[in-house]
Amino acid sequence: MNRVNTSNRVTMADVARTAGVSVATVSKVVNNKDGISEARAQHVKDVIAQLGYTASLGAQSLRSRNTGVLGMLVADFEPFSTELLKGASSAIKATDYELLAYSGKSDGSTKYGWERKHLARLSGTLIDGAVIVTPTGVETTFPVPIVAVDPHIETTQLPTVRCDSYAGAITATQYLIGLGHRRIGFLGGRTDLQSSKDREAGYRAALVDAGLDIDESLIGDGGYSSELTIGPATTLLSGPHPPTAIFAANDLSAIEVIKVAESLGLSVPHDLSVVGFDNIPEAALFHTPLTTMAQPLQEMGAIAMDMLVRLVAGQETETQVILDTTLVVRDSCGRPAHK
Repeated sequence: MNRVNTSNRVTMADVARTAGVSVATVSKVVNNKDGISEARAQHVKDVIAQLGYTASLGAQSLRSRNTGVLGMLVADFEPFSTELLKGASSAIKATDYELLAYSGKSDGSTKYGWERKHLARLSGTLIDGAVIVTPTGVETTFPVPIVAVDPHIETTQLPTVRCDSYAGAITATQYLIGLGHRRIGFLGGRTDLQSSKDREAGYRAALVDAGLDIDESLIGDGGYSSELTIGPATTLLSGPHPPTAIFAANDLSAIEVIKVAESLGLSVPHDLSVVGFDNIPEAALFHTPLTTMAQPLQEMGAIAMDMLVRLVAGQETETQVILDTTLVVRDSCGRPAHK
């Protein structure tokens, strides 16, 4: 039996040499073509399994015009995207598709439209469709079927899965008001995403409904990022009249607020109450477990993948799926020490 150089990718020619047949015969077996005896076909299949040969997705797509793979494209594998991916992975198990999770290399110069480059690289040869998490572009037509999760403000015509950020923000702010807080700060998320605008709008609406003035000096931009939260959180908490509570637009920012507060000698929740948004695993595991508005992130990922499967099959699907959020009360909130 001929030896195969296993330091390289096993090719169809390697299988043919090892099985003692032609490359054409191996190709027929791989592509389920007729004209080969059952015994010979089984022999080739045994060699394929022995060598670990797999057909190139690119070559398969050129022959069949589909890859059998669906993508999930993210700007970064942070906790929000990771939870969505868990749900998508669970949903795709009930299908014949495989899942490719992809976060392309970025030099930091392209903040908007990052998904265009990724799709150009993957669509048509590696994936048959994609779920895109927080897409920033304004296109409504793509080379493959697309479902968006938590999209940019202007991509509303794409099939979309998101949570009700506006209602969730109202609930979070009302909870703090109910505890007796009157100076409530807000740290927003990415200004290019609808979810961030909805959460700020909900915060403002809750204050107005409670008859409280909106103090613009208590509103900052955390960018949905731990790093971007440090500066505005420090500014809010170092002023002459700091807030007694802060509602942050996501959990990463809320956790960073607590860290900043502690670095300034403040105690959470005695001196400062903090509420986040998302309910990522880190929220419950932080040393001061975080009160937060829970998005059903894994359910969102599963729904988005189910929608994509239907789109790829040419079937009708929902265009807008909006899920409710739930207040999860933990240890980061309490009544203000001084009213």
